[in-house]
Amino acid sequence: MNDHEMTTCTEPSRQIERARAIMHRLRAPGGCPWDAEQTHQSLIPNMIEESYELVDAIQRSDWNHMREELGDVLMQVLFHTEIAGEHAGYGLDEVAAELCEKLIRRHPHVFEQVHDMEADAVLMQWDRIKRKEKSIEDKPYLHGTGKGLPALMRAAKLQKKASKIGFDWDNVPDVAAKIHEELGECEETFSLPDEDPRVEEELGDLLFSVVNLCRKRRIDPEVALAQANMKFERRFAAMETSLKQAGHTLAEASLDTMETAWQQAKQSE
Repeated sequence: MNDHEMTTCTEPSRQIERARAIMHRLRAPGGCPWDAEQTHQSLIPNMIEESYELVDAIQRSDWNHMREELGDVLMQVLFHTEIAGEHAGYGLDEVAAELCEKLIRRHPHVFEQVHDMEADAVLMQWDRIKRKEKSIEDKPYLHGTGKGLPALMRAAKLQKKASKIGFDWDNVPDVAAKIHEELGECEETFSLPDEDPRVEEELGDLLFSVVNLCRKRRIDPEVALAQANMKFERRFAAMETSLKQAGHTLAEASLDTMETAWQQAKQSE
């Protein structure tokens, strides 16, 4: 595509082609200086930020805004494949081809006429095929699981994978009992200084157990915490508004005054 086609093309079937051409143009000589100097490494924060903004739109059920955020994530994919084409000799076509082959290999129950599989069986099959593909059948079972993920998400992934081979609590009350146990061990560290490694260790065990409870209730802990963050922010803003209306600032208000306004914010929801 030339510049005129890039700026005027409206054919739905050519928009991926158009996006690729625009990204190539931005990186090419005479394009955008900022885009041209980016690397895979420099773009990592952008990929993370755009992914979380997409998650936020999904959590708010803002489907119109979700379209924009999906585009921003796609832009990051286009950016990385353009750079890969310049330095590693592959681009979006090769990435898509590898994805297609992987999807077909890991769905034999769809493409090889092996039907009537339950969802759990499909997941176990996926894991077996994946381990075979990556030649890690002789590695420890949890080898590489969730590598690079934030700790909360990795905890859930580790637990979920362990549960596939039966290493799991039988029921929710058992997990709740474990949380109470870990909380008790945390309480035993209250007399220790913050820098004592046992404090961090016991808090970590408590968090890990709470993630387990989320998993047993089929709740994504990352999503649950994100919702709790949003709720806290919303109620804090309502509390702040209430204090302002009463002639108080956050800096001036006592804890009791803030607590009263906080409870009012909760009750008004």
